Amino acid sequence: MPPAFPLLLRRVPGAVLAVALAAALAACGPLHGSDRRAVATPRPSAVAEAATARSPAPAPAPAAATAGTGFAACPQFFVGGRAPAVAVAGRLRELCFDGFAVLHSGESRTPVYVAERLSRQSLQRARGIERHDRFYADARLPAAERADLTDYRGSGYARGHMAPAADMPTDAAMAQSFSLANMVPQDPRQNSGPWAKVEEDTRRYVQRAKGEVYVITGPVFADRKAIGRNQVRVPTHLFKLVHDPAAGRTWVHWQQNAPDAQVNRPLTYAEFRQWLNLDLLPGAAVQ
Repeated sequence: MPPAFPLLLRRVPGAVLAVALAAALAACGPLHGSDRRAVATPRPSAVAEAATARSPAPAPAPAAATAGTGFAACPQFFVGGRAPAVAVAGRLRELCFDGFAVLHSGESRTPVYVAERLSRQSLQRARGIERHDRFYADARLPAAERADLTDYRGSGYARGHMAPAADMPTDAAMAQSFSLANMVPQDPRQNSGPWAKVEEDTRRYVQRAKGEVYVITGPVFADRKAIGRNQVRVPTHLFKLVHDPAAGRTWVHWQQNAPDAQVNRPLTYAEFRQWLNLDLLPGAAVQ
């Protein structure tokens, strides 16, 4: 068993939250270049081979999911082209998709964070995209480091998007958003209720914004609950950071992953950093 994760208790207006660093990783410490791996792009046929020997074959991944991997291939999702500074060690892999980027943890078998760059124009295009719920295990990840479809079956948890399907501006991006690399085990009531409101409120803001808006979403683990044969970690909380460079505004939605979760006031970026000590915007000057 990996060592216990460091917990940080802070008082939030109206609640006391226990939080941990946003990844289920084996150890904590500086992240060196050799620890974070840019995953090689698989053969097109390999994407359809997302099953492992331990589980039935999932639905084939869309061919477009072979889009470039390694953040050098998708700097557009990060402010100034600089990915968040994550001061942890572990089996981290960088994945690029058409509509978002994922830093994936092979310890938690979930994202550490998922980054998007949204605009009024991209969301207008997204309105015309038909949703197809074809979830799939991502074959770019080693079988031992990824979730598969059987992990979620009968667990009582939804496969919760970090980059929402409704944000995706093309058919390919929509299909890719159903990769389990973009998912965490999420309480179904929270997923369809207060968290869905946060996602919709974010889209409404972007539609009013003067320029592009950066959004980073991820899980927080304050205990060791896990589901399935692969022991996919269940987050205790979720966060969604919204950064509008043109307006000079940044805030972070913070929500418990529970059936009685509520939409609370957003945190300032300073409050968020005080709790998690996680620099999600190294390429931005944020007050």
